[in-house]
Amino acid sequence: MTLGTSAHAGSLSTASTDAEIQEILTDRIDRQQQSIGIVVGIIDANGRRIVAHGHPAKGDPRPVDGQTVFEVGSVTKVFTALLLADAVEEGTLRLDTPVSTLLPAGVTMPDDKQAAITLKDLATHMSGLPRLPSNLAPADMSNPYADYDAAKLHAFLTSHKPLRRPGVEHEYSNLGTGLLGHVLTLKAGLSYDELVTSRIAAPLGMKDTAITPRPDWSGRQAKGHDAALEPVSDWDLNALQGAGALRSTADDLLIFLEAAMGRKPSSLAPAFATLLATRQPLGNGDDDQQALGWVISGKGDEQFIWHNGGTGGYRSFVGYRPSTGVGVVALSNASTDIGVDDIGRHLLNSNAPLAPPTVRRTAVTVDPASYDAYLGTYRLAPGFDLTIFRDGNRLFAQATGQDRLEILPEAEHRFFAKLIDAQISFTVTGSRAESLTLHQGGRDSPAPRVEK
Repeated sequence: MTLGTSAHAGSLSTASTDAEIQEILTDRIDRQQQSIGIVVGIIDANGRRIVAHGHPAKGDPRPVDGQTVFEVGSVTKVFTALLLADAVEEGTLRLDTPVSTLLPAGVTMPDDKQAAITLKDLATHMSGLPRLPSNLAPADMSNPYADYDAAKLHAFLTSHKPLRRPGVEHEYSNLGTGLLGHVLTLKAGLSYDELVTSRIAAPLGMKDTAITPRPDWSGRQAKGHDAALEPVSDWDLNALQGAGALRSTADDLLIFLEAAMGRKPSSLAPAFATLLATRQPLGNGDDDQQALGWVISGKGDEQFIWHNGGTGGYRSFVGYRPSTGVGVVALSNASTDIGVDDIGRHLLNSNAPLAPPTVRRTAVTVDPASYDAYLGTYRLAPGFDLTIFRDGNRLFAQATGQDRLEILPEAEHRFFAKLIDAQISFTVTGSRAESLTLHQGGRDSPAPRVEK
């Protein structure tokens, strides 16, 4: 029996009380100022319920609730993988179908000579493709994917020289999952929005899960906010919609979780089982595994199945724990560093700690001319660079495909981001830095300079 169908009502446990969840949300929003509004959905022995705190937009007095519409970011990847699994169950595709066979004539895949990139490789982040395409050059950084169309995606695929073979190493790739969504739409002859609606949302009765805003969303759509809690634009993902373009509500995502957990019968039950039948180790030193779409963390009774998401103005978490039958949805309308992952994990397992409040850092005064030693581009991963540049007397860091962030000096050769909990330390030889290390989320990620 698969994990996706083993949790039934008879084995359900009770999650935290509404009062306990309300206290967490109140602390996160009112005291820590880490969001404008957060909605949490719970499935447990008491059934389905919503606990929410805050507002749909800064200055909007109305409360958020289970029908408030949020961008869900990379939670979309689970839907993309489910579309693949559904096509496999229907017999129209196979997991080992080469991606190249689904692309238009004249578009070639950067396949290894001995192994073609398959649909399974895309769905498990084992394709060898980089996190983002190298020809992603946003015209508007507040909406970085909006102008990345199919022509640019096809041009990248045709010209890209892979650095590793498919099926060998796990590397999380928005490009890969976006490409998966793209070829699934080509196969079906439908847009991604239409495909999700016809194959997932409509069969499950999810009325508010889509990309294109619907007329009845008027007054229910949350507004996204950046880490400074200032309003920002929603994102349009164009050719990479399968990586993170969906909008949804906590009510709808609870319906999705009930189907994934096997609590409610649905025509998609075999496809949900297929998602968990294929697993690859993440190779992160933990016991984490990558299924089709889902991430599986932990062992034994503490194992849970999940995915998170983040766009320029939103953070999301969806997950469940098979041993207890508890499922959690957490949606926030601010892209703050703490996000809502820790809330989701804590509600699935009370032993999982909530994130501590962010440390308040103090900038020191330095001569802005000293910034010149750090200017340049540093490679965090293939296709994912961090560029350091000046704008007058201010220093900024900008990751591939992301907004620029001002960084402030706190010690010699060490800086902190103004809007997120991240620090950068530079290794300087002579008059310039040869490398940097990004300190974020408890990890230290070295990056050598890649341009002289």
